[in-house]
Amino acid sequence: MKVIGLAGWSGAGKTTLLSRALPHLLKEGLRVSVIKHAHHEFDVDVPGKDSWVHRQAGATEVLVSSARRWALMHELRGAAEPRLQELLAKMAPVDLVVVEGFKREPHRKIEVHRAANGKPWLFPDDPGIVGVVTDAAVETRLPVVHLDDIDAVAALIKRSAISLEDLFSEAAV
Repeated sequence: MKVIGLAGWSGAGKTTLLSRALPHLLKEGLRVSVIKHAHHEFDVDVPGKDSWVHRQAGATEVLVSSARRWALMHELRGAAEPRLQELLAKMAPVDLVVVEGFKREPHRKIEVHRAANGKPWLFPDDPGIVGVVTDAAVETRLPVVHLDDIDAVAALIKRSAISLEDLFSEAAV
């Protein structure tokens, strides 16, 4: 299993970019999963439904299953947010996991930067950034791809991904 991150400030277009690149990766026969970091309290459950009621009643985990999908919700109940390495260990094996967000984690990632955001670049201060996807002119030795060149974005994602085994040994260096 290989892993690559997409990191950038809110509003840079990470989700849109990934939703456009995923079909290109799938067309190449890759099985791809995504881990998405949320900054705020979020809910994937509908208030009033049974699984929501079980969580509200204090269940640590609620697994919902149907003929089409299953979802596991785990309440931290005051425990620390799990690190990326712990979350990756929970993923079913696929060819590629794209990690959206987690910009503060020390993993290999591609910076997504939109000029209109007016936010600073991450790459000068983050040694984990191995490429940049942007609509801005930038001087760097890193590979740079335009936000609208989805074929090149998909190729950069594939080329930059690293095996799960090497991911955290590289980050520890």
